Amino acid sequence: MIIILKNNAPKQEIEKLIEGIEALGNITANTIIGEHSSIIGLVGDTSRINEDDIAASDVVEAVKRVQEPYKMANRKFHPDDTVVQVGDTSIGGTGLTMIAGPCSVESEEQIVAVAEAVKKSGATMLRGGAFKPRTSPYSFQGLHDTGIQLLLEAKKITGLPIVTEIMSIAHIDLFADVDVIQVGARNMQNFELLKELGHCDKPILLKRGLANTLEELLMSAEYIMAGGNQNVILCERGIRTFETATRNTLDLSAVPMLKRLTHLPIIIDPSHACGIAWMVEPMARGAVAVGADGLIIEVHNNPQKALCDGKQSITPAAFDSLMQNLRPMAQLMGRTL
Repeated sequence: MIIILKNNAPKQEIEKLIEGIEALGNITANTIIGEHSSIIGLVGDTSRINEDDIAASDVVEAVKRVQEPYKMANRKFHPDDTVVQVGDTSIGGTGLTMIAGPCSVESEEQIVAVAEAVKKSGATMLRGGAFKPRTSPYSFQGLHDTGIQLLLEAKKITGLPIVTEIMSIAHIDLFADVDVIQVGARNMQNFELLKELGHCDKPILLKRGLANTLEELLMSAEYIMAGGNQNVILCERGIRTFETATRNTLDLSAVPMLKRLTHLPIIIDPSHACGIAWMVEPMARGAVAVGADGLIIEVHNNPQKALCDGKQSITPAAFDSLMQNLRPMAQLMGRTL
């Protein structure tokens, strides 16, 4: 349930209203002061609340029932867009965030070379997999803690904040110096992991599962936010359909729909979505056109010899060209890049 407050409602009267509601039991009231309006979001068993009684209060403008099961991620509770701050980089707002780097960290020489190249082209964050979930147990699984140390070395050299994927609660201590923790598509509904990440103070990049609905994605975000961590970034990385020409099907319609449903920032991963290097740029342009807050791009200095996902990785030169081509489009969309 959402209670929309009148402008300039006295603080004492608002507190009195909240006390009366919470006295009913099993209800938590969250007051959100927005730029244009203020609301109280009620989480819990609101079935015993009489809407007419609440609406009769002098400080209440309107009362609305919320049908969606997610509350904290719901735009109705939080009308203003959330901007997640990572160092000097803002994800959301008017900027277009560019995250780039290899699918997996392979060596110090490789990750540093790619980091320096993508930073020169305009990327503001570095991605790289230290732990790699692979369909085959015989495929390269990542360098694990060594991979994280190499990412940190690249950060020291370039100053780029790092984004890398976590696969298990048991590894969480290894991520103490990681700037953004990524939850991959296969772990989107690893609820114990999500609850643990809700207690940490780091931004979480949450990827949509390859067979999950937008509501399920938002419910997974809700797990993190309910634990106290409000810094969640959503990522659309393609879903599994009957189409076999591409690795997945990039659901660009998810961006405007999520913009209506939630206040959380949304980025697009065109590399995993299609799995084909030459498709990255057109899909990236499409993502900007529909209002995405950023892109996460796989870049490798030698894709043909990459240990993971070389087919979908673009070269540093191709990334530089992509950045140049995206700038005028971003400007048209009111974004800075």
